[in-house]
Amino acid sequence: MKRNPKGRLELTWTGKDMALIPTENGKYDYAWVDPNDPRALEVKPIEVLERVGATDGPTGADENLLVIGDSGDALRALGTIPEYAQKYAGQVKLVYIDPPFNTEQTFEHYADQLEHSIWLTMMRDRIRDIKPLLAEDASVWVHLDDAEVHRMRLLLDEEFGAEHFVAEIAWQKSDTLRNDSQGFSSDFDIILVYRTSMGWSPNKMPRPDSMNAIYKSPDGDPRDWFNAGPTAPGARTHQGMVYAVQNPVTGALHYPLKNRCWALGQADILHMLSEYADYELRIIDDTERRAEVCGLPASQMREDVPAIMLRGDLDEARESATERHQAGQWPTFYFTGEHARGGPGKKTYIPTQGIPPRTWWPNSEVGSNRTAKTEVKAFTKGLAPFSTPKPEALIQRVISLGTARGDLVLDCFAGSGTTAAVAHKMGRRWVTVELSESNVGHFTGPRLKAVVNGEDPGGVTSKSERVPLDDLPEGITAQDAQSFNNLLNKVAKGLDGLDAATLKALRTATKTRDDKTVLWEGGGGFTVAKMGPSMYEVDDEDGSVYLSPEATNGAWSRAIAGQLKFTLTPDDPVFCGVRNRQRLAVIDGVADENVVRTVVEHLGPKERAVIVAKGVLPEAAELLQDLSPGSRMRKAPDDLFPKGTVN
Repeated sequence: MKRNPKGRLELTWTGKDMALIPTENGKYDYAWVDPNDPRALEVKPIEVLERVGATDGPTGADENLLVIGDSGDALRALGTIPEYAQKYAGQVKLVYIDPPFNTEQTFEHYADQLEHSIWLTMMRDRIRDIKPLLAEDASVWVHLDDAEVHRMRLLLDEEFGAEHFVAEIAWQKSDTLRNDSQGFSSDFDIILVYRTSMGWSPNKMPRPDSMNAIYKSPDGDPRDWFNAGPTAPGARTHQGMVYAVQNPVTGALHYPLKNRCWALGQADILHMLSEYADYELRIIDDTERRAEVCGLPASQMREDVPAIMLRGDLDEARESATERHQAGQWPTFYFTGEHARGGPGKKTYIPTQGIPPRTWWPNSEVGSNRTAKTEVKAFTKGLAPFSTPKPEALIQRVISLGTARGDLVLDCFAGSGTTAAVAHKMGRRWVTVELSESNVGHFTGPRLKAVVNGEDPGGVTSKSERVPLDDLPEGITAQDAQSFNNLLNKVAKGLDGLDAATLKALRTATKTRDDKTVLWEGGGGFTVAKMGPSMYEVDDEDGSVYLSPEATNGAWSRAIAGQLKFTLTPDDPVFCGVRNRQRLAVIDGVADENVVRTVVEHLGPKERAVIVAKGVLPEAAELLQDLSPGSRMRKAPDDLFPKGTVN
């Protein structure tokens, strides 16, 4: 790690200034190349294999996409090829990345130092390819274990800016102690959360019933409330909110606690207390007392802060206040105690916006590794379970916090397809990429088809919650009652002489049942596609770049169109792509004068041509400039990439 000239800390590693290209399909096997190498810059075509289910609608095959191939190739294609870029670029609201964790297992052919370097370069490149797809208010969630999380945090700081770090979440992945561990039994993974803009914040979590047990209505208020205290921090900087409030029953003067001030404005408090008796604002000689609250010398205190004092006789105020207290439904700022004889209190009502998410996610709430493997087994028909699936409840929480219905979710390491499956069930659009064609055939594809067909009963397909059979004792939730019943049974087994009638009464009073609600019954669809082959080969001895055997006919035309950001025109007899007033002609051979004349004859008014050919005759290029000034001739691969990269 070093500090760059601008003063920011920067993570360095072997090969950071290089790029990686896949060397074998379907495996995490890469080779270092110059960043300007055509194989690192090329945009490979996306070949559609099949469409599953309905095509239209928010969860239809026209929106949802499963891509088989290297994630770097796929991300670059999605952000460049016009047909995909117009649908996905700048539209992704949430990215969940669950990359290969353990480099020692994943990159088995490399020395230790190089393993980390390859992993970091791979992740750096993926992050950069993801950026064009992100919406302005998106969030990125990266799921890791302790092998790379510390390095990834620094990498994400570099790519997004440290100010865009949001949280580091700990997920309790294990529900048992691993006795075979040589050192510590690893219990949790880490999820790093970053945002693309400072305006993003996570959605609120549903408020659990257990948090509402302290809220009551002793005054008959139609809304339950809790006395959270009438003060707030900041006495020193808010001297105007530090003053005496006189009790209308006892006449006592009440001040905020030390180093705190009243939580409401003085005008509001005066208005509320006037319901009890006749009050006024009055300067009193209490500078020393107020200084004590603020923790400041009296010489530094404001002297113009009035107290809220009774205007008239205390006996009259007491009678009025007692009558108001007995009437019920007290004001927000009120007097506590019997007959309002205590100090001030402040009502706080049950929040309606939910609660902020916490950074500790126990498996009791979002499932464990064991939960995930059980979910995957349901649709793999006896195959060995996928090695590292994530529970659907975990992904449901991520998606719930970062998106709304109809938003686009991206996962470029699909694995068993959990992210796409959960996003589909939650009414989100999705794009997912999986390197291994075998994984897609055995896990990802069958799982997503089961979701579409309504044949996936597990995960978040349904929701179960405990509900009481009858009214529970006051302040007891269904979860409390279930826990009590379980503990009661255990305690009863170990004790003699317990009264059977009492035990039965306790069990009956706390009896609950499981209420199941089906949330997903099938529907929608998705497209399955595969990344096309590379169009280029490089001579390892001299670095010369050649077109590969796959660069023929339609495959090469589609690749060139995507590379140059032309929209395909498959029905046109001459041109394979269009971009504004430009037309693209790809020649699988040599461009001669006949080719040029044919192309120019088919141009419309004010249109210009871009001709890409494997060979170009000098007289053909000259003729193109004479017949259609502004049109261009390009020889592949020399003229398709930055100069200096092709010999």
